[in-house]
Amino acid sequence: MSQPVALPDFARSAIDLAHPALGAEVVYATDDFFADKSRLIKPEEPVFIPDLYDDHGKWMDGWESRRKRGTGYDHCIVKLGAKGVISGFNIDTRHFTGNYAPAASVDACVSDKKVPDKNAKWHTVLPVVKLDGHSPNFLPIEDTGAWTHLRLNIYPDGGVARLRVYGLVSKDWSKVKKGEVVDLLAMENGGRCLSMTDAHYGSPVNVTKPGKGINMGDAWETRRRREPGFDWAIFQLGHPGTIKEIHIDTAFHKGNYPDSCSIQAFNLPAFHEDTIASQAIYWPYLLNETKMQAHHVHKYTKDVQKLGVVTHVRVNMIPDGGISRLRLFGTIG
Repeated sequence: MSQPVALPDFARSAIDLAHPALGAEVVYATDDFFADKSRLIKPEEPVFIPDLYDDHGKWMDGWESRRKRGTGYDHCIVKLGAKGVISGFNIDTRHFTGNYAPAASVDACVSDKKVPDKNAKWHTVLPVVKLDGHSPNFLPIEDTGAWTHLRLNIYPDGGVARLRVYGLVSKDWSKVKKGEVVDLLAMENGGRCLSMTDAHYGSPVNVTKPGKGINMGDAWETRRRREPGFDWAIFQLGHPGTIKEIHIDTAFHKGNYPDSCSIQAFNLPAFHEDTIASQAIYWPYLLNETKMQAHHVHKYTKDVQKLGVVTHVRVNMIPDGGISRLRLFGTIG
């Protein structure tokens, strides 16, 4: 299996808007003869299995079209999991060597249909760029539009292992009624991780995903701490709000759950990501340190401190361990 790649600045605190957990789907491809289009957005790192072949030839972990023998090029359409503003892409060609797409571009549109019809207005957000084979291709863009669908064009044909679409969810908060309780940290509501001490076995991003974790790997889990201190992660809420109920789920973590957890929070309308970690040390506690149990959903209402409207939280795992999901239910401020 491929090792995870280090993310550039434009992607580090963004959400993958094409993540299947959000409901993203590859809904159309001109051709996917050699490798099914659905593999393009798989959350797992791409793999290469030397001796695996199917009826169409060499099995590849990604999207791959047949060799084009005429004019034109191939494309596929991705319905994003949530409407969002895009900061950049990773058009990843790992394990595609003599069969990778040598160039690509990306168009975007807004549509309420699963597959945009002929009336959709496509806009180029990434002009044609050269791709390197067997390599991540991180490509930042400067675009302020909020989009629901992408069209990945490859020239003229070939394969792409993964497409990552980095950006921020653009939720219409005007549709949330006054007093309505929502999960302010949920990925689909725009919650995102800004910083963490460690994510050796799983990213803190996982705790914001919809639904229950599918296994221990679908969680935030740190390495075993061998020095004083504890692990933490800082999150920005999808919208400023007042948190009234907290759920900490340690599903699947039985010999590696945190001994205890606490949560700090603060209202920080303006901030710089490079300095937020040092500020967070002094934030007041939303949830004081409390003991955890293995494979259990811990629910707190009376123990949630009344801090009013907050924008950010720091989740402390003491001293280390894993959390599957974190829900911060509240009302928008």
